[in-house]
Amino acid sequence: MIKKKGYKWMLYSKDGKKILGTFKTKKDALKRERQIIYFKNLKK
Repeated sequence: MIKKKGYKWMLYSKDGKKILGTFKTKKDALKRERQIIYFKNLKK
């Protein structure tokens, strides 16, 4: 889940409890989210 806080984009866990990263642009946040999903599915 990606939300904008002020001038930064925050990447949260699925339940919204943990912050997984802070980014300058939405594009960077989406890129990191895709990386997390990729590595999560790689383990299976």
